[in-house]
Amino acid sequence: MTSCSDDSRELGEPLAGTAPVAAWWLVVEQPGPWGAKALTQSHLDPRLGAELDASAGEHGGRVALVRRPRQHPDTRRPVSHRVWLAATRPGATRLLGGWIADPSDLRGLDWAALRAARGGRDLDAVVASAGLALRPEPEPLLLVCTNGRRDVCCAQKGRQLVHDVRDDILGRVWETTHLGGHRFAPTAVLLPHGVVYGRLDDKAALLLVESARAGRFHADHYRGRSTFSRPAQAAEAAVRRVSGDTGLDDLDVAAVAPLDDAAWDAVVEHRDGRTWTVQVRTEKQHPARPESCGKPAGTPVAYIARLRG
Repeated sequence: MTSCSDDSRELGEPLAGTAPVAAWWLVVEQPGPWGAKALTQSHLDPRLGAELDASAGEHGGRVALVRRPRQHPDTRRPVSHRVWLAATRPGATRLLGGWIADPSDLRGLDWAALRAARGGRDLDAVVASAGLALRPEPEPLLLVCTNGRRDVCCAQKGRQLVHDVRDDILGRVWETTHLGGHRFAPTAVLLPHGVVYGRLDDKAALLLVESARAGRFHADHYRGRSTFSRPAQAAEAAVRRVSGDTGLDDLDVAAVAPLDDAAWDAVVEHRDGRTWTVQVRTEKQHPARPESCGKPAGTPVAYIARLRG
């Protein structure tokens, strides 16, 4: 029996418009085992995990647990936890990182201020008001989904990818809990820009990080930018394909207007003033295939984008 990711690849299922949606990310190191719902099924206090998950979701963000590559010591009470906070909006990306002794300190974050943050200084102010000692980090952070409790494809293909690149991106590649789209494994998100990828191999992952260090966009295996809604992700990806622009922050989505329940018009803007109108529609994918290993076959939806004019 083939895996869900093998089926998706063989059927040529489109990647664009499949990224998780989050304008900002809170990343917390939590060693030890993870359950399928890692924020409440790990050595992290489940009440705290549920609070962080609910607060982030309510205010436009996402919380991810991470652990270091190589072996996973089952440490219930580590001395400290690595923490990062990333803002993903084009032109206002920011990555702050540091250590905290107790994840419960994250309860002090002003979630409404995170949602409203429009730039680096806004993010700095949120961190300072919470009493967290996080500092700007210039190097991008690559998080690869390896949570086998969610899907076996993530465990097998995600861990293999981490193994293949960990020595080339020392300290900047981490295993993470869940990025959605198991059938696109191995999947990864690059912070702070929130660009999400699927079906990565080691060469593509290394090129992705190398490009990001220079502020360049990497087009292969692109699922979308988490900053945007799913239709907006597909629209931005479509403009990327035809414009050839390579700057990570060259494009923004200015507006998305629904045409009906399954179609939208999106306006994509370039920072040089150019604009594109993109029509996006959903399209069921046939034949049926499992969206996750072990689940019944279904018909996932793809976001198909076409530039107007």
